[in-house]
Amino acid sequence: TGDWGEPSITLRPPNEATASTPVQYWQHHPEKLIFQSCDYKAFYLGSMLVKELRGTESTQDACAKMRKSTEQMKKVPTIVLSVSYKGVKFIDATNKNIIAEHEIRNISCAAQDPEDLSTFAYITKDLKTNHHYCHVFTAFDVVSLWKIL
Repeated sequence: TGDWGEPSITLRPPNEATASTPVQYWQHHPEKLIFQSCDYKAFYLGSMLVKELRGTESTQDACAKMRKSTEQMKKVPTIVLSVSYKGVKFIDATNKNIIAEHEIRNISCAAQDPEDLSTFAYITKDLKTNHHYCHVFTAFDVVSLWKIL
């Protein structure tokens, strides 16, 4: 058993996994990605029902609508996105309550907004209703966004 209570595994060094991305360009250590989560602060713009699933086009539409609907808001909620190989949780940054938790198998698409490079979204499927929802966020800056995506 490893340090995190998970079965011990042997990890191949990242630079042996792909020639195109040397290990020095990885944002996180492989063990952190597998056994823990990577947390990022972002602004939560909201979630909306996706009536017709069209991949990145659906996420870009949702980004544009949510940006427009939150333009006049004086305060947009700050959340923590907790990303792991298991999925994504978004957590209220103030009280640490989990707002939503999405398993990786229920996330169908993630994309950046071409009009505002700090805004991004991902689409999930609600297993109870079979509806798809797009969750929209704005990173504190574009550099933070590249770490998330």
